[in-house]
Amino acid sequence: MNRVLESQHFILGPEVEALEKEIADYCSCRYAVGVTSGSDALLVSLMALGIGPGDEVITTPFTFFATVGSIIRMGATPIFADIDPQTFNIDPERIKAAITSKTRAIMPVHLFGQAADMDPILDVAQEHGLFVIEDAAQAIGSEYKRRRAGSMGTVGCFSFFPSKNLGAFGDGGIVTTNDEQLAESMRVMRNQGAKPKYFHKVVGGNFRLDALQAAVLRVKLKYLDSWSEKRRANAAYYTARFDELGLNDGTVVTPPVVFQRHIYNQYVIRAKDRDDLKGFLSSRKVATEIYYPKALHLQECVKDLNYREGDFPASESAAAGVLALPIYPELTAEQQLYVVSTIAEFYESRG
Repeated sequence: MNRVLESQHFILGPEVEALEKEIADYCSCRYAVGVTSGSDALLVSLMALGIGPGDEVITTPFTFFATVGSIIRMGATPIFADIDPQTFNIDPERIKAAITSKTRAIMPVHLFGQAADMDPILDVAQEHGLFVIEDAAQAIGSEYKRRRAGSMGTVGCFSFFPSKNLGAFGDGGIVTTNDEQLAESMRVMRNQGAKPKYFHKVVGGNFRLDALQAAVLRVKLKYLDSWSEKRRANAAYYTARFDELGLNDGTVVTPPVVFQRHIYNQYVIRAKDRDDLKGFLSSRKVATEIYYPKALHLQECVKDLNYREGDFPASESAAAGVLALPIYPELTAEQQLYVVSTIAEFYESRG
C-alpha cells in the first residue's frame, strides 16, 4: 500500500497489471482483466460478448442477485433452469430444455465454492454455439476434474468482496479468459470504451480496479491456498461431528463434495425447522446466514418474466431450508464443536 501511495498511481497501472498476471496464472488462464466488482465482472463480460436486447441467457434461480441483475441490465432476458439439489448448482439436464433460438449464453454459478458440473454444460454450449460465462464469484481456486473455476468457459467472473476466500479491503473483481481479443475488448470496456485515451469506438463504463485493492490482493493471494485448505478442514470437521451425533440423517444435511476441489466460501447445510434453528443459534451467540431466502424467479423485480411459485421446486426447497454456518479459516475446533453441540441441543429440546 505504501508503494501505491508513493507512486500516486491509484487507478489501474503496474499493481493491477501484476495482479492480473498472478490471478491468470492461479486460475490456469492466459488473461485476466481487473474490474471494480464481481457484479461488474459479469456486466463487462456480457458487454464484450455483445449480449443485449432480444438475447436470452440461461442461468440458475438460486444464486446472488448480481448473476441475474447483470443480464437484465444489458437488456437481455434471464431464462432459469433449476438446480441439482445436492450441489445447489444448475442442473445441466435442465439447461437443454431451456434453449431457444434466442439463447446466446449459459451462465453457470459455482455456488458456495463447489464447481458446477461443467462437462455437460460445455458440451451443450458447443452443440448450440453458445458462450459460457462462469460466475465464479465464490469459487476462486475451486476445481472441476482438476480444471480451475474460471478456466473452462468463455470467461470466468470473480469477486474480491471482503467476505470471499480472497477478499480485498473493499470491492473488486476480475474476469479470466483464454481469448486474447476478448480480453482486450474487456480492457477497453472497463475504461469508458476509450482506446486510445479520449477516443471512443464503443460505449463502455467506469469499471477500473483500484491499484490499492490490487496491492492488497497481491499480498493476500500468497495465503489463499492455506486459507482455503483451512476452510476445507473445518468443513470436514463439521461433517464428521454431525455424523457422530447422528444428526446427518435428514435432520441436518451436510454439503457433499461432488467435485474436487470444493473451497467452501460457505458451509451450507439443509436444516429441519431452519428459521427456528437460526434464532436459537443467534440466542447462543452463533452467527449464521441464509444464502438465499428467496429464489430469484420469485423476486418482485423480475415479475415481468412471468415465473410463479412451483416452477423451480429444487431452488424453492433450497431457499426454504439452507443455513450457512461459520467456516472462516481462523475458526477453532472448540468453536466448531460448540456450533454442532448447540444445534444438537436445539433438536434434542424438540424431542
